[in-house]
Amino acid sequence: MEKSQTKKRIYLSSPHMSDEGYEQVFVEEAFATNWIAPLGANVDAFERELAEKVGVKAAVALSSGTAAIHLALKAVDVGPGDLVFCQDLTFAATANPIRYQGAIPVFIDSNHTWNMCPLALKKAFEKYEKLGQKPKAVIVVHLYGLSADLDPILEICREYDVPLIEDAAESLGSYYKGKATGTLGDLGVYSFNGNKIITTSGGGMLVSNDEEKIEKARFWATQAREPVRHYEHNELGYNYRLSNVLAGIGRGQLKVLESRVEKKRYIYNYYKEHLSGLEGLKMMPVQDRFKPLTLDIMQQ
Repeated sequence: MEKSQTKKRIYLSSPHMSDEGYEQVFVEEAFATNWIAPLGANVDAFERELAEKVGVKAAVALSSGTAAIHLALKAVDVGPGDLVFCQDLTFAATANPIRYQGAIPVFIDSNHTWNMCPLALKKAFEKYEKLGQKPKAVIVVHLYGLSADLDPILEICREYDVPLIEDAAESLGSYYKGKATGTLGDLGVYSFNGNKIITTSGGGMLVSNDEEKIEKARFWATQAREPVRHYEHNELGYNYRLSNVLAGIGRGQLKVLESRVEKKRYIYNYYKEHLSGLEGLKMMPVQDRFKPLTLDIMQQ
């Protein structure tokens, strides 16, 4: 193909390492200590540093965000035949783990926030309540880094005593009323895939203030191997842990998270300024600029 015919792509979020080389330092340390096995000091530190960054008590580093959603569902006892209310405007990886557990996804529509509509969520609860059914969990997504309108969603989940899982795969670095997305529900999920704001090539993290659930997820993610000298497995386990080498990349990337968020904000404002004259074009909303719903409004 001639050079004039080549097409240039504008990536949603192309992977790139820090200019300071933080990632290389941690990766070289893993090689220097010959600790390239799946677990090691980088994994432990990455879990601790990310938990501190977002303000939760516990985190477990996993092979993907999808694995984190899977273990979150398992941690709240989702099983065969259970209903799980799931946001409809999202990537398939949000819904696939529901089927891993043999459960049934019920898709909830989105609204002007691009995320789960509290009105639609309330109607779904009312509909299934009349049928004598209740979902085992709700999965809300913070699409493209934009927080969902969490207050009314949390209020509805508490009213029906149903756990909320936050798919914050794309929203590390985003906040809702001063709290990091992924930390307001019962369990939160982050992704470090190549198209996320920071990357480990492939990886994810499950976070929560429920330390018992995180420890159980850690157990399942390590093949559910019992703490004995011989191989003993009394539960179904998974090979879901993040490698020590990739965790080193994550530690370096975490150091530049704030600058990445600022870059995203700059790009957004640049597009907004230069495309504002195009008729019919609307920019993605910003969380602190859309009017939050309340249950009082919903009941009118």
